[in-house]
Amino acid sequence: MAIDRKQLIIHAATKSFSFFGYKATTMDQVAKLANVGKGTIYTFFKNKEELFDEIIMSLIKEMKNAAEATIDENLPFYENANHVLYKLLEFRKEHQLTIKLFQEEREIGTREVLEVMQRLEFEIISYIKGIIQKAIDKDEIKPCNPEITAFIMLKLYVSLIFDWEQSHKPLGKDEIFQMFELYLLKGLSK
Repeated sequence: MAIDRKQLIIHAATKSFSFFGYKATTMDQVAKLANVGKGTIYTFFKNKEELFDEIIMSLIKEMKNAAEATIDENLPFYENANHVLYKLLEFRKEHQLTIKLFQEEREIGTREVLEVMQRLEFEIISYIKGIIQKAIDKDEIKPCNPEITAFIMLKLYVSLIFDWEQSHKPLGKDEIFQMFELYLLKGLSK
Protein backbone atom coordinates (compact mmCIF):
# COMPACT_ATOMS: atom_id res chain seq x y z
CA MET A 1 0.00 0.00 0.00
CA ALA A 2 2.83 2.42 0.86
CA ILE A 3 4.52 1.83 -2.50
CA ASP A 4 1.24 2.56 -4.30
CA ARG A 5 0.90 5.90 -2.50
CA LYS A 6 4.50 6.81 -3.20
CA GLN A 7 3.99 6.05 -6.91
CA LEU A 8 0.75 8.07 -6.91
CA ILE A 9 2.65 11.00 -5.41
CA ILE A 10 5.51 10.70 -7.93
CA HIS A 11 3.05 10.48 -10.82
CA ALA A 12 1.07 13.48 -9.56
CA ALA A 13 4.22 15.52 -8.98
CA THR A 14 5.55 14.67 -12.44
CA LYS A 15 2.25 15.84 -13.89
CA SER A 16 2.33 19.05 -11.87
CA PHE A 17 5.97 19.84 -12.73
CA SER A 18 5.20 19.11 -16.40
CA PHE A 19 2.24 21.48 -16.52
CA PHE A 20 3.23 24.24 -14.10
CA GLY A 21 7.01 23.96 -13.85
CA TYR A 22 9.08 23.58 -10.74
CA LYS A 23 8.56 27.02 -9.26
CA ALA A 24 4.76 27.04 -9.58
CA THR A 25 4.27 23.50 -8.29
CA THR A 26 3.25 23.27 -4.65
CA MET A 27 2.97 20.30 -2.34
CA ASP A 28 -0.72 21.17 -1.97
CA GLN A 29 -1.19 20.72 -5.73
CA VAL A 30 0.66 17.42 -5.67
CA ALA A 31 -1.43 16.19 -2.73
CA LYS A 32 -4.62 17.16 -4.51
CA LEU A 33 -3.59 15.49 -7.79
CA ALA A 34 -2.47 12.34 -5.92
CA ASN A 35 -5.63 12.39 -3.82
CA VAL A 36 -3.61 12.07 -0.61
CA GLY A 37 -3.12 14.30 2.39
CA LYS A 38 -0.18 16.67 2.28
CA GLY A 39 1.27 14.90 5.33
CA THR A 40 1.37 11.65 3.35
CA ILE A 41 3.79 13.23 0.90
CA TYR A 42 6.10 14.12 3.76
CA THR A 43 6.24 10.50 4.90
CA PHE A 44 8.06 9.72 1.63
CA PHE A 45 9.80 13.00 0.78
CA LYS A 46 11.07 15.63 3.19
CA ASN A 47 10.45 18.50 0.74
CA LYS A 48 9.66 19.48 -2.84
CA GLU A 49 13.36 19.36 -3.80
CA GLU A 50 13.67 15.73 -2.74
CA LEU A 51 10.51 14.80 -4.65
CA PHE A 52 11.79 16.65 -7.72
CA ASP A 53 15.14 14.89 -7.42
CA GLU A 54 13.44 11.48 -7.38
CA ILE A 55 11.56 12.36 -10.57
CA ILE A 56 14.71 13.64 -12.29
CA MET A 57 16.65 10.48 -11.36
CA SER A 58 13.88 8.44 -12.96
CA LEU A 59 13.90 10.70 -16.03
CA ILE A 60 17.67 10.25 -16.43
CA LYS A 61 17.31 6.49 -16.16
CA GLU A 62 14.54 6.56 -18.79
CA MET A 63 16.72 8.66 -21.12
CA LYS A 64 19.65 6.25 -20.76
CA ASN A 65 17.41 3.26 -21.45
CA ALA A 66 16.05 4.95 -24.58
CA ALA A 67 19.59 5.71 -25.77
CA GLU A 68 20.88 2.21 -25.04
CA ALA A 69 18.03 0.72 -27.05
CA THR A 70 19.40 2.46 -30.17
CA ILE A 71 22.89 0.92 -29.93
CA ASP A 72 23.70 -1.85 -32.39
CA GLU A 73 27.07 -3.49 -31.70
CA ASN A 74 27.35 -4.35 -35.41
CA LEU A 75 27.33 -0.68 -36.45
CA PRO A 76 30.42 1.54 -36.50
CA PHE A 77 31.01 4.05 -33.71
CA TYR A 78 29.82 7.12 -35.62
CA GLU A 79 26.46 5.56 -36.48
CA ASN A 80 25.84 4.46 -32.91
CA ALA A 81 26.94 7.86 -31.58
CA ASN A 82 24.59 9.54 -34.02
CA HIS A 83 21.67 7.32 -33.01
CA VAL A 84 22.34 7.82 -29.30
CA LEU A 85 22.65 11.61 -29.54
CA TYR A 86 19.58 11.93 -31.70
CA LYS A 87 17.54 9.72 -29.34
CA LEU A 88 18.65 11.64 -26.24
CA LEU A 89 17.80 15.00 -27.77
CA GLU A 90 14.57 13.69 -29.26
CA PHE A 91 13.64 12.48 -25.78
CA ARG A 92 14.43 15.91 -24.29
CA LYS A 93 12.46 17.63 -27.03
CA GLU A 94 9.34 15.45 -26.78
CA HIS A 95 9.09 14.66 -23.06
CA GLN A 96 6.62 17.09 -21.46
CA LEU A 97 8.62 17.53 -18.26
CA THR A 98 11.85 18.45 -20.04
CA ILE A 99 9.98 20.83 -22.34
CA LYS A 100 8.55 22.65 -19.32
CA LEU A 101 11.92 22.69 -17.57
CA PHE A 102 13.63 24.20 -20.64
CA GLN A 103 10.92 26.85 -20.74
CA GLU A 104 11.32 27.63 -17.04
CA GLU A 105 15.10 27.70 -17.37
CA ARG A 106 14.86 30.27 -20.21
CA GLU A 107 12.06 32.42 -18.86
CA ILE A 108 12.53 32.37 -15.09
CA GLY A 109 15.94 30.87 -14.39
CA THR A 110 14.81 29.04 -11.26
CA ARG A 111 17.95 27.89 -9.42
CA GLU A 112 16.71 24.32 -8.91
CA VAL A 113 15.80 24.01 -12.59
CA LEU A 114 19.17 25.40 -13.69
CA GLU A 115 20.87 22.80 -11.48
CA VAL A 116 18.73 19.99 -12.91
CA MET A 117 19.42 21.06 -16.49
CA GLN A 118 23.15 21.09 -15.75
CA ARG A 119 22.80 17.64 -14.21
CA LEU A 120 20.94 16.36 -17.28
CA GLU A 121 23.69 17.71 -19.52
CA PHE A 122 26.36 16.18 -17.28
CA GLU A 123 24.63 12.78 -17.41
CA ILE A 124 24.33 12.92 -21.20
CA ILE A 125 27.98 13.92 -21.60
CA SER A 126 29.08 11.18 -19.20
CA TYR A 127 27.08 8.61 -21.12
CA ILE A 128 28.50 9.71 -24.50
CA LYS A 129 31.99 9.87 -22.97
CA GLY A 130 31.66 6.15 -22.16
CA ILE A 131 30.74 5.36 -25.75
CA ILE A 132 33.69 7.40 -27.02
CA GLN A 133 36.09 5.69 -24.61
CA LYS A 134 34.92 2.27 -25.83
CA ALA A 135 35.52 3.37 -29.43
CA ILE A 136 39.02 4.59 -28.52
CA ASP A 137 39.77 1.32 -26.72
CA LYS A 138 38.58 -0.67 -29.76
CA ASP A 139 40.76 1.55 -32.00
CA GLU A 140 37.69 2.71 -33.96
CA ILE A 141 38.56 6.38 -33.50
CA LYS A 142 41.71 8.41 -32.82
CA PRO A 143 42.75 8.91 -29.21
CA CYS A 144 41.13 12.08 -27.88
CA ASN A 145 39.79 13.57 -24.69
CA PRO A 146 36.48 11.66 -24.44
CA GLU A 147 34.81 14.24 -22.19
CA ILE A 148 35.61 17.22 -24.42
CA THR A 149 34.64 15.20 -27.50
CA ALA A 150 31.32 14.22 -25.87
CA PHE A 151 30.70 17.88 -25.00
CA ILE A 152 31.41 18.99 -28.58
CA MET A 153 29.21 16.25 -30.02
CA LEU A 154 26.32 17.19 -27.73
CA LYS A 155 26.64 20.90 -28.43
CA LEU A 156 26.76 20.29 -32.19
CA TYR A 157 23.58 18.25 -31.97
CA VAL A 158 21.84 20.80 -29.73
CA SER A 159 22.78 23.53 -32.20
CA LEU A 160 21.54 21.58 -35.22
CA ILE A 161 18.29 20.47 -33.59
CA PHE A 162 17.26 23.36 -31.33
CA ASP A 163 19.19 26.49 -32.23
CA TRP A 164 18.99 26.11 -36.01
CA GLU A 165 15.19 25.77 -35.87
CA GLN A 166 14.78 29.17 -34.23
CA SER A 167 15.40 30.93 -37.54
CA HIS A 168 15.54 28.17 -40.18
CA LYS A 169 13.55 25.25 -41.49
CA PRO A 170 14.22 22.23 -39.22
CA LEU A 171 16.80 19.76 -40.46
CA GLY A 172 15.79 16.16 -41.01
CA LYS A 173 17.44 13.28 -39.19
CA ASP A 174 19.50 12.36 -42.27
CA GLU A 175 20.66 15.96 -42.76
CA ILE A 176 21.74 16.13 -39.12
CA PHE A 177 23.63 12.86 -39.53
CA GLN A 178 25.38 14.23 -42.64
CA MET A 179 26.43 17.39 -40.76
CA PHE A 180 27.64 15.29 -37.83
CA GLU A 181 29.66 13.09 -40.16
CA LEU A 182 31.12 16.05 -42.10
CA TYR A 183 32.13 18.21 -39.14
CA LEU A 184 33.20 15.57 -36.64
CA LEU A 185 34.30 12.54 -38.61
CA LYS A 186 35.54 13.66 -42.01
CA GLY A 187 36.35 17.30 -41.43
CA LEU A 188 36.28 20.09 -44.01
CA SER A 189 39.76 19.59 -45.44
CA LYS A 190 40.10 18.05 -48.88
